Amino acid sequence: MPKLTIDGTAIEVEAGLTVLQACELAGAEIPRFCYHERLSIASNCRMCLVEMEKSPKPIASCAMPAADGMVIHTDTATVRKARKGVMEFLLINHPLDCPICDQGGECDLQDQAMAYGFDRSRFNENKRAVADKEFGPLIKTVMTRCIHCTRCIRFATEVAGVEELGAIGRGEHMEVVTYVDKMVTSELSGNIIDLCPVGALTSKPYAFAARPWELRETESIDVSDAVGCHIRIDARGREVMRVLPRLCEEINEEWISDKTRFAVDGLRRQRLDRPYLRKEGKLTPVGWPEALAAVGARLTGSAPQRIAAIAGDLADVEAMMALKDLMQALGSPHLDCRQDDAPFDPAARASWLFNTTIAGIEQADACLIIGSNPRWEAPIVNARLRKRFLRGGFKVAALGPKVDLTYGVEWLGASPGTLKDLADGQGFAEVLKAASHPMLILGAGAVARPDGAAVLGLAREIAERCGMVREGWNGFNLLHTAAARVGGLEIGFTPGAGGRDLQRILAAAGAGEMEVVYLLGADEIDMTRLGRAFVVYQGHHGDAGAHRADAILPGAAYTEKDATYVNMEGRPQQTRLAAYPPGEAREDWTIIRALSDAVGRRLPYDNLVQLRRRIHEAYPRLGRLRAIEPAAWQTFGAETAAVTGEPFRSPIENFYMTDPIGRASETMAACTERLLGRRGTGTHG
Repeated sequence: MPKLTIDGTAIEVEAGLTVLQACELAGAEIPRFCYHERLSIASNCRMCLVEMEKSPKPIASCAMPAADGMVIHTDTATVRKARKGVMEFLLINHPLDCPICDQGGECDLQDQAMAYGFDRSRFNENKRAVADKEFGPLIKTVMTRCIHCTRCIRFATEVAGVEELGAIGRGEHMEVVTYVDKMVTSELSGNIIDLCPVGALTSKPYAFAARPWELRETESIDVSDAVGCHIRIDARGREVMRVLPRLCEEINEEWISDKTRFAVDGLRRQRLDRPYLRKEGKLTPVGWPEALAAVGARLTGSAPQRIAAIAGDLADVEAMMALKDLMQALGSPHLDCRQDDAPFDPAARASWLFNTTIAGIEQADACLIIGSNPRWEAPIVNARLRKRFLRGGFKVAALGPKVDLTYGVEWLGASPGTLKDLADGQGFAEVLKAASHPMLILGAGAVARPDGAAVLGLAREIAERCGMVREGWNGFNLLHTAAARVGGLEIGFTPGAGGRDLQRILAAAGAGEMEVVYLLGADEIDMTRLGRAFVVYQGHHGDAGAHRADAILPGAAYTEKDATYVNMEGRPQQTRLAAYPPGEAREDWTIIRALSDAVGRRLPYDNLVQLRRRIHEAYPRLGRLRAIEPAAWQTFGAETAAVTGEPFRSPIENFYMTDPIGRASETMAACTERLLGRRGTGTHG
């Protein structure tokens, strides 16, 4: 390990680190614009210059490997003069429009100019001007501000895997452009906004909406998919202005998807802000007492066997627990959180968890993807797969729809029959057997089929016969698309003894055997199958469930409540209240608690602390936030049933509109039209 002396302090660092990294480990702050620890080294900006003894001139610390015996000085007169010279060159052509720049207050160039800038320029030449580029509906460009750090180009090429950005020209005529004037189509494109050290790339929907010092920052969790990315919600008053990523090495590193970042304008549109009851065929606004009394009368007036509850994809654990307790108090066993009707057994945790963990992907050396498009179903997971692929020694095969996953894939077709061959040890199974850490990723859509149990059973056989499950390693992974799914399965929000699952609930409602169906944010089911049942919809948007409802109880979105979600790894995490719900909307568990009084079945908790104590006593692992408890391996799935010939396909047809928030978002509608070339609002096939 190299030993260096930095500013008079001896330090030993790992081999392979750069001088810049060694300086930061020693506590020295090194300014930079082009360097980023997750991107390749470009050494463009030269702002990171330091002085090294026996070197005739300052060195670029980001590109110099740390070597034994180096003596580095980071704050000498020579270093300061060199950095001020670099800053002077950077500002020659910069427009200096800080007062009206939408990056103001968050600009790296602005911050570094405070330390190394000068109050005048020695250059009299006219500043250059660069035409703005059209990057699509999400990214606003002011390319005259660009300092050619190339972070955006390196991110698009290396992390996103979409080679759509590049540089043309030389010297003063260099420009960052998209190839043949196309838009940036990556599902991770918004991250180049965070990477841009100046105001050349900013958020188009957020442009000039607020200044950073006006915003209240809240650390929270994303629920647009089942990954559970760490995010920061910036709000002004009662309005969420933007969502930014938070650092979390185990899950999302420092990236988020475009849906996570830009769908927040959907929180302001089509909101349910007061209770409604259907009177004479029309939904009519009413007060809370009347709404709760009407729903309570329906529940108490129906036999327990004629009442059912379905939890949606955005439901939090607290709300599902309260609804489960209420259904048990009423005596009804008919409840389900599996809107896609996947045949998961709550007792077999290993069958519905991402057991390898997201960070564990980097240990794998072979991967089989079954019936999934991770680029749309979980872009952050797909980015991690690409990261592992670029390191080398990682073979990937896919069985399902042929799509561009941004890394090399051996396509095995789309027929489920191939699973049987793999389970028998043929084809790519030989690669999996030879790997030291093989894994498979089973898509949620691959089991949400009539033969889903058989598919699940064959995937288990492949995992067992290819050595994916052993002490210290579990390569079997289920890729969920719904944030609520794992939490619902953890607390057993599934049919009780003699209870009906989703399909049988819908069949009973259509046949007139189910009198009341309670939808907890459930919008992804076929509403036409509910027949003449009295439908109670509790949610935050006027989506499919609200249109069918006979009673609407307005709830809170994920940005408006303190709630628990469990990501696909089985990691409990909590959202934080960043803005209050609109109008008379309330947090979901409080609505159910109030409803329990109306039906004369008072639930035994009056505040969030008591409810969480109830959850943690019944399900202790949910009380260990951010911790993962490995699942015991056991037999699951159908062992004798045969798969059908229907090809695998992804459950997501429109990446930008997978939930009520996305469907209400004008930004996501623009992405659907301009990037996907259609006006559709449906998401699940």
